Amino acid sequence: MKRLSILIAALALAGTAAAQDGTLGKIKSSGQITLGHRDASVPLSYYDDKQQPIGYAMDLCARIVDAVKAELKMPAIKTNYQLVTSANRIPLMANGTIDLECGSTTNNVARQEQVWFTMTHFVTANRWVSKKSANLKTLKDLSNKTIVSTAGTTNIKQITEINAAQNLNMRIISANGHPEAFQMVETGRAEAFVMDDILLAGLAAQSRSPNDYEISSVALSVEPYGIMVRKDDKEFKAVVDKAMTDIYKSGQINAIYSKWFEKPVPPKNINLNLPMSAAMKKVVANPTSSGDPKAYE
Repeated sequence: MKRLSILIAALALAGTAAAQDGTLGKIKSSGQITLGHRDASVPLSYYDDKQQPIGYAMDLCARIVDAVKAELKMPAIKTNYQLVTSANRIPLMANGTIDLECGSTTNNVARQEQVWFTMTHFVTANRWVSKKSANLKTLKDLSNKTIVSTAGTTNIKQITEINAAQNLNMRIISANGHPEAFQMVETGRAEAFVMDDILLAGLAAQSRSPNDYEISSVALSVEPYGIMVRKDDKEFKAVVDKAMTDIYKSGQINAIYSKWFEKPVPPKNINLNLPMSAAMKKVVANPTSSGDPKAYE
């Protein structure tokens, strides 16, 4: 019994030491870093035709990994990849399964209670996509319609709140992923899909009939994207923030951005033709990890 108590105490101390050591300590002791990624957030984080994770956020994370290697003086650190979803990305970060989340995650004040974010890497807005034939131009046009959004996102939370506040009587349903939600609009099971406009643009561009769809001019909110890191890990966040700031201040960001938003991207060679927005240029000039939408106006 005494031996068992000693063993339990030793394990508890080891767990405490690991927690205090932080992400850099975890990476140093294991010789590995794990990147969380998405499967269909074109062009930020998604699978190519060989089921390899690629995208704008993945390129930025690769440079962050290089900075971590330099910080630890460990050039041979192995990079692992972990697929995450809208529903499980925050828990997998919080429990240590992933060390960086390289995707399309909105940084907001509520989420900062669970995780932290590095410098914003994209600024988008919450809008809806629908078939042009549906003629859904305003929020009022969505009244009494079936609206889909992705489970575990800020988008479904926001449209649910708007629906209640404005008594629009929308029928709001959730999908397990962005492709599934878009397919519901394609097949008529939903009239509109509420999501970040950059993701809607990517899905529409890849569809069978891109010209059949339109994205609302009405923006429901500003959504700053950030790469997630663990909460309260100041040492790791400092390394990651410096890496991101260096990418911006050196001008590297221009080529990375152009590669994914202004040129054809694999596997279907779609071109979103999306120049850098004024809000994103502001971030590049003055990097920030703020979760306040007003910081991007």
